[in-house]
Amino acid sequence: MPRNIRRIYLLFLVFMIVFSSLLTACSAKSSVEDHDLAMASLDDMPLDVQTAPVAVQQAYQFNVANPDVMTQLPCYCGCGAMGHTSNYSCYVSGVEPDGKITYDTHALGCSICVDITQDAMRLLQQDKTVSEIKAYVDQTYAQYGPSNIP
Repeated sequence: MPRNIRRIYLLFLVFMIVFSSLLTACSAKSSVEDHDLAMASLDDMPLDVQTAPVAVQQAYQFNVANPDVMTQLPCYCGCGAMGHTSNYSCYVSGVEPDGKITYDTHALGCSICVDITQDAMRLLQQDKTVSEIKAYVDQTYAQYGPSNIP
């Protein structure tokens, strides 16, 4: 392959990778920003969260910013055996009196935890109450295991 053609091909590939990354980032942010959901800053979160897929990042951001909602919603992934008592505890293991958050890494690798949070976000955007969201979560996820809410 001639050198100029190879160079053009390489530049084209680089352009496509950068362009597709920008499109993905823009669409992911707009889905949350357009609906006025409270979201915690990603900058304050562990590197594992910051480099996770966008849906996981958003789930952590939403849980941290909405403990009043997420502590009322169960998880059905079996994490009750780990001491988790809500979907919130799949993301946050503790909050110090000074507000410092200790993160739980469980949700980094658990699609059920993240799916429940994404459903809660979507249903809140549809003006559903926490009771309605909990009923939806119970109906949708109970097939995967017991609720972790005692």
